[in-house]
Amino acid sequence: MDRVTATTVTPLASRTEDELRAFHAEQLAAYEDLRGRGLRLDLTRGKPSVAQLALSDDLLRLPTGHTAADGIDVRNYGGLEGLRELRQIFAELLGVDTDQIIAGGNSSLSIMHDCLVHLLLHGGVDGAQPWSRENPVRFVCPVPGYDRHFTMLASYGIEMVTVPMRGDGPDATAVAALVKADPSIKGMWLVPTYANPTGAVCTEEVAARLAAMPTAAPDFKLFWDNAYSVHHLTDDEPKSADILSLCSAAGHANRALVFASTSKITYAGAGVAFLAASEDNIRWYLRHQQFASIGPDKVNQLRHAEFFGDAQGVRDHMARHREILAPKFAAVQDALATLEGLGIAAWSNPVGGYFVNLDVMDGTAGRVVELAKGAGIALTPAGASFPHGEDPHDRNIRLAPSFPVLEEVVTAMAGVATCVALAAVERLLDGSAASAYVPAVGNPEGA
Repeated sequence: MDRVTATTVTPLASRTEDELRAFHAEQLAAYEDLRGRGLRLDLTRGKPSVAQLALSDDLLRLPTGHTAADGIDVRNYGGLEGLRELRQIFAELLGVDTDQIIAGGNSSLSIMHDCLVHLLLHGGVDGAQPWSRENPVRFVCPVPGYDRHFTMLASYGIEMVTVPMRGDGPDATAVAALVKADPSIKGMWLVPTYANPTGAVCTEEVAARLAAMPTAAPDFKLFWDNAYSVHHLTDDEPKSADILSLCSAAGHANRALVFASTSKITYAGAGVAFLAASEDNIRWYLRHQQFASIGPDKVNQLRHAEFFGDAQGVRDHMARHREILAPKFAAVQDALATLEGLGIAAWSNPVGGYFVNLDVMDGTAGRVVELAKGAGIALTPAGASFPHGEDPHDRNIRLAPSFPVLEEVVTAMAGVATCVALAAVERLLDGSAASAYVPAVGNPEGA
C-alpha cells in the first residue's frame, strides 16, 4: 500500500484541542451539507458498470451457428471440459497448456466451491483421505482479502489462519512457517494479480516460494484465484506468475488450482469460468464433476469464442474497459489526496483490478461506514476483508468505484473523505460531545 505523507499540513494528532475542535466544526458542517443532498450512492461491490456491460452487447447476436470448430453441436449434451477454441484463447492469456484448462459455467466461484467440496468429500489426487475426515481443517488467508473466499470456508467450518498481504504478495515467510508446522493446514487462498482489495501483485519470487515450500499436509492446495489477470488500469501490465510451471518444477505439480472467468470481461452474470491445473487435477475434477453435469453451456462458450476471436481480441476488449474504469480510479485518488498530511489514512493506488484499499485511523472504520450510510453513501462493511468480518484494528475499508458513473464516484468519494476526517477527529477528541455525535435518521433509502 502506498503511504501518503506531506510536510505542509499539520497531522491531526499533533494539533491542540482548540485546533481539533475547529477542525471538527469544519468537517461537521461539510458532513451536514453532504447529508442534505439526499444522495443514494453505492460503492459496496466491484460490479461492472452499465457502460462496461454494453461493451459486450454483440454477444446477444451470437453465435452465428451451432457448430464448434471440431464439429461438435453445441446445442447438445456432452463436452464437460468445454469448447477447445475458447480454452485455447484463455490458455494463452493464463500462460498454460490447452490440456491444462477447462471451460465451465458462468461462475469461477462455483468452480472453487466444487473443488473445495470434492476435496472435503473425496480428497485430492495426492491425499490419503477426504479432508472431511480430518479435524480441524485450516486454510491460510492473506488479509486484507476477498470476503467470499472467507465466507465459503466458514460455511464448511474450515478454520482460517491469517497472514499479512504485502505489496509483493502474501508474507511468504509467515506462510511457509505455518504450512511446514501444521498438517491441518490444507490450503491457501490467493488473488495473485491485483489482489482484492489491495491491488497487490504476487511477484515471481513470492510465487516460487509458495510453489516450493515444504508442507506438513501432502495434499496442500493453492487456490489461485486469478480473477483480474487482464484487468489493467495503466500501461504497466504485470504478467501473472506461472504458478503451474513453478509448482511442477518444484516437484509439486498438483499443488495449484487456478481459477479465472469472463465475469468482469463480458457479462457478469452470463460469462464463462475456467479451471487450470495439472492434467492429473483436471482429470480428478472432471471425474467428480461428471455426476453434477452432462456438460456446460456450450452455446455461451461458442458465442464468447466468436466474440473474442483470439487472445488479442480479449486484450483489445479490456483496453475499452480501461477507458471507462481508469478515470474512476483517478477520481478516488483525487478525493483521498485531500487527506494527505493529516496522518489519519493510507490507501492503495492500484494499476489494475477493481478495488482501492483504504486504511483509516485505528478504531474508526466502523464509524466511517456509519457516517457514510447516514449521508446516503453505501460502503462495504468495515472488516469485510477479514475472516468472519473481524478486523482486529477496525481500520480497513474496501472501496469499489466501478459501478457508479464517474460523476457519482467523484461525489461519493468526496463524501468518504469527509467521513474519514470526521471520524478521526471524533476519535482524537475522545469522550467529548463531538465523539458522541450521531447523525439524525435521514435519507434511509440511500443508506
